[in-house]
Amino acid sequence: MNINQFPDRIIEIDQEQYLYFGGTAYLGLSTNKAFQELVVKNILQWGTTYGSSRNANIKLTAYENGETFLANYIKAEAVVTVSSGMLAGKLVIDELKKQTDTFFHVNDIHPAIQVNNSLPVFINNQLNPRLLDEKEEKITILTDGVISFETKATDLNFLGEIPKYKEITLLVDESHSLGILGKNGCGIYSEINLPIKRKIMVSSLGKAFGLTGGVIASDVAFIQQIHKSEIFGSAAGMNPAFVQTLADAAEIYPEQHQKLVENLLYIDKKLIKHDSIKFSKNYPLIYLKDAKVIEVLKENKIIIASFKYKQDADYLNRIVVTANHLKEDLDKLIDVLNNYNSK
Repeated sequence: MNINQFPDRIIEIDQEQYLYFGGTAYLGLSTNKAFQELVVKNILQWGTTYGSSRNANIKLTAYENGETFLANYIKAEAVVTVSSGMLAGKLVIDELKKQTDTFFHVNDIHPAIQVNNSLPVFINNQLNPRLLDEKEEKITILTDGVISFETKATDLNFLGEIPKYKEITLLVDESHSLGILGKNGCGIYSEINLPIKRKIMVSSLGKAFGLTGGVIASDVAFIQQIHKSEIFGSAAGMNPAFVQTLADAAEIYPEQHQKLVENLLYIDKKLIKHDSIKFSKNYPLIYLKDAKVIEVLKENKIIIASFKYKQDADYLNRIVVTANHLKEDLDKLIDVLNNYNSK
């Protein structure tokens, strides 16, 4: 279905209004007036785009400002922004290929951090024997911050079971946890304190953070490696107007995060728990195991996210709660779900 406006909490289809619980604008920033004003102000100062290399002789202070904010927000030693979350992942993977003997992945990770010859961390719910063998090697573990169809952060405690002679680098894609989980939405990166050599985080900024771009966070040495890479040097950076907006919106992000938290707690109090619904009060995605409820929701003028993420995959049926949803929106959603599941 095609619409002619940004899909916020209400969308219009065939001249009828529907409540919308889809998309990835978790903090509701795309239509936030104060946030929009900051973006416009920065476009007037920094232009609509900047096609030069980040390694050129002229340096824009917008990048330093926005990246300093992100490093503090994520609680990382250093960060660098790039034009997309996908590029962030690919840049890191290219760099890690030079320093990794074997890649392992946790479940079905996002294409941004996939490697063709990667091995599964778990086989039949048990740690892969290759992680426990006697071979001394440099390994990289690839994982999403929150695995698809899950509502809690990925459990990484298995890293403590891997022998110490395996030198571990951990790469986490936080596109669906940055801005959501952790204090003020700082994500899970800062909470990872496990016996590993290095941790790296990549994320899209086009979801919770409301701006087209991506970020890589790690220790200073690794971020310097990214700066020196051929792909980074030959690619244009993230729009400087957007990077500056990251810094300027420092007070808006926690405010919107608090609204999201309150909405999720409200749902948790009123939603009747049922096996057909996967919901956690700390996460804004509600997964529906019964696809029939989608039509019932539509009959009640509610549209949710329902699509195939990959051609050969099952339909992804999920309700997305944002900071912009009002209590009356949530009440209507909860009533439909509770009535459906009480039959």
